[in-house]
Amino acid sequence: MIKTVGLLALLLVVGVLVAAAFRPDSFRVERSLRVQAPPATVYGLIQDLHQFNRWNPWLRKEPSAQGEYGGPAAGVGARYSWQGQELGQGSMEITALQPERQVRLRLDFIKPFEAHNEALFQIKPQADGSSELSWAMEGPSPYVSKLMGLFFNMDRMVGGDFEQGLKNLQELAEAPAKS
Repeated sequence: MIKTVGLLALLLVVGVLVAAAFRPDSFRVERSLRVQAPPATVYGLIQDLHQFNRWNPWLRKEPSAQGEYGGPAAGVGARYSWQGQELGQGSMEITALQPERQVRLRLDFIKPFEAHNEALFQIKPQADGSSELSWAMEGPSPYVSKLMGLFFNMDRMVGGDFEQGLKNLQELAEAPAKS
């Protein structure tokens, strides 16, 4: 009986390890939202990391996290690094821009897990003057990530934060201009 249970447990573990090996080598999480503001307004809230952090969903979860800006104030090379109890440690840097259309960032996570991903914001102008905004993150899935992916859904874990961040940005972009 004990040998049978042990053999079944071993087969289960081997099955999980093999299943993880066949998972995709990369991941992508994406959310989008219509913002009733022109592309220039939306773009300004993304390509300037000081403005970005006004709507950043993770900083709103842990406002006591320590952060530091580096490089230029905005645009390519603008950098922000953070460290917090809940947020862990990492940095982001703007790597490419298409004014009022696209912002690309490199994301380097150090703690609690090391990961190197890319975020992409795409802004599509709409005929009514609004903007369709999409936010995507993609990166490699090393074996440990594939294994974790069998038990945790990355899209569900991060997607909710993306949705909240887009709503935060929408609220700022659609707010009446202060004189």
